[in-house]
Amino acid sequence: MKELLEVMAKALVDHPDEVTVTEEQKNDMVVLKLHVAESDMGKVIGKSGRIAKALRQVISAASSRDKLKVVVDIG
Repeated sequence: MKELLEVMAKALVDHPDEVTVTEEQKNDMVVLKLHVAESDMGKVIGKSGRIAKALRQVISAASSRDKLKVVVDIG
């Protein structure tokens, strides 16, 4: 999941070298934290949060195959 989120985020931003994804295990779920350059934050969130919602949906769909609960945190 971590690699998938990283590839999608790098395709969206102007500074792909500044994209990092960290993974934390919390009880029965995985938290993926996406960090991008400050100037690219709007591109990752999108108008009214549409891009962020789409990223979360893709990760959720991919993780359902493995029966994992994955949360994407953008910050």
